[in-house]
Amino acid sequence: MKIKVVVHEAEEGGFWAEVPSIPGCATQGESFDELLSNIYEAVEGCLSIDVQNIVISENDKIMEIAI
Repeated sequence: MKIKVVVHEAEEGGFWAEVPSIPGCATQGESFDELLSNIYEAVEGCLSIDVQNIVISENDKIMEIAI
């Protein structure tokens, strides 16, 4: 699986990254190597949420996607 990651230089030094296809999935690192390690961990964490505990209201829409 390939996922696009947007990497930014942080104003205070280091880097931060976000995954546009996974809302809320972001991380940071003091070095690019640390950021790379952290982004794998962040994506894994974001994709491993327990969807059974999410409350869905009548205004929400449910979609199935292939990854």
